[in-house]
Amino acid sequence: MVFFKSPIAGARRAALVLTLCAAALTPGLSQALAQTKVLATVNGAEITEADLATAREDVGSTLPKQMNDQARDKALLDYLIDVKLVTQKAMADKLDQTPEFQKKLAYFREKLLMESFLGVVAKGAVTPATMKTTYDEAAKAQKPEMEVHALHILVPTEEEAKTVEKRLKAGEDFGKLADQLSKDPGSKGGDLGWFTKERMVPEFAEAAFKLKAGEVSDPVKTQFGWHVIKVLEVREHPFPPMDQVKDQLEHYVAQKAQSEAIVKLREGAKITRTDNAAAPADAAKPDAAKPADASKK
Repeated sequence: MVFFKSPIAGARRAALVLTLCAAALTPGLSQALAQTKVLATVNGAEITEADLATAREDVGSTLPKQMNDQARDKALLDYLIDVKLVTQKAMADKLDQTPEFQKKLAYFREKLLMESFLGVVAKGAVTPATMKTTYDEAAKAQKPEMEVHALHILVPTEEEAKTVEKRLKAGEDFGKLADQLSKDPGSKGGDLGWFTKERMVPEFAEAAFKLKAGEVSDPVKTQFGWHVIKVLEVREHPFPPMDQVKDQLEHYVAQKAQSEAIVKLREGAKITRTDNAAAPADAAKPDAAKPADASKK
């Protein structure tokens, strides 16, 4: 049986088979090839997929959110082409050799190195164990706080509020009456959901938190008008599940680790200040990162 038409064709096919096998044995190879894919050249200088990925991370967030991925990548590639063109012209004019440029280059090099180091610190700090420990500590530290689930009807005048109160005492349904009369467009059936005392204006909160489940208030005046309030339930404010505060936890754990790393570096360094702007003792103790209040939903 003839497998190849010629020795040359056979060699080409064998090479292709070896290439495909190597790619299959090396999962990261296809990704690496994609990263080095040339998307454009500018006067011979290449712009690769890796360059596009860097630009996407750097300035991608400044593009309009309504753009689809294809349009965003096209805009970013146009941006990179402009960068190459302007850079080539600047170097031709020897702007990279000026003292001002060299100073800025040194500054941004150090800034990028700092960001890279702190990124490594953050990545190493955010682990399932540290996340769980931080969450448990925050949950344990939360002070007991009550919250209520209430309905309300908002009307412009005290007279209207008293009329609402009478109709409720006569047995009319609170939710239906709220839909008919309330001037609050944001609450269907007057339902405000669960809230803690601090989330409401003082007059409203004071009245609501005096009521027991099932009770209706007298008319209450606030800056918005006159309210009649009904409390449905009262409970202790629950601590949110860990998955609801995951982003806050990650940010806090990372920021705390970064702050501690900087403090440790300061403690091991010899720092001399001549600007008299701050005492060395104060400068050596930056404020520790404060955790976000994970109890807030």
